[in-house]
Amino acid sequence: MNLSLLKTIKSERIKLKRSPVWLAFFVLPIISAFFGTFNYVANQGVLKKEWYSLWTQHSLFLCYLFMPALIGTYCSYLWRLEHMRNNWNSFLTAPVSRFSLYCGKLSQAVVMVLIGNAWIFLLYCLCGKITGLPGLPPKESISWFACGILGGIVICCVQLAISMVIRSFAIPIGIGLAGGIGGLVMTNKGWGLYYPYSLYCMGMRANNPNLALDTKVFVISSIIYIVTFSVVSVIGLRKHETAF
Repeated sequence: MNLSLLKTIKSERIKLKRSPVWLAFFVLPIISAFFGTFNYVANQGVLKKEWYSLWTQHSLFLCYLFMPALIGTYCSYLWRLEHMRNNWNSFLTAPVSRFSLYCGKLSQAVVMVLIGNAWIFLLYCLCGKITGLPGLPPKESISWFACGILGGIVICCVQLAISMVIRSFAIPIGIGLAGGIGGLVMTNKGWGLYYPYSLYCMGMRANNPNLALDTKVFVISSIIYIVTFSVVSVIGLRKHETAF
């Protein structure tokens, strides 16, 4: 890792140090886990697949609504300071490459996805034990969260590109929420692997732990979106010598 990239990562961390935005990644999953667990306990006569049934209740709203909106919020905040006053000009004249500037922001978004998914998994395990489920979560859950992280990075890249161009803080968040809802529609139509906002919920097997996911296509599709939107963002930065 080169020195300029390390500097941009450190700079982004300093900007976020006192930000309350990251709290949402802890609070909303708790709310989702609480209601999901309550619904599971109240309907155990129908939901009989133990850990799998619990996951269907935990993941439905979390993966399709909360996480895309949360990632949108975080990415919007990452660009918020640049969109204020003349900060764009200072940002673009920093003595580091545009690629490093972008990677600095992407690194922070990816870290939050990693922490968010780890927290979701911990809540899932805790709620399972609280409700008296036997043993441990199914081994497949490791694959759910690994694929979920990759799908979350895709949303990070898309939302960073959107938030870089759109000065409004709220509009990219709305796009993230709409994208998550669109992900539900596209998944139901069988097109989820080709729509960026569907990849997170499909990777997490949201509301469908038995989903037969074509892992090869999933990974290829995710990489294509990550590379495409990262390249678009870096090119956008290189073509603008002043503020957007």
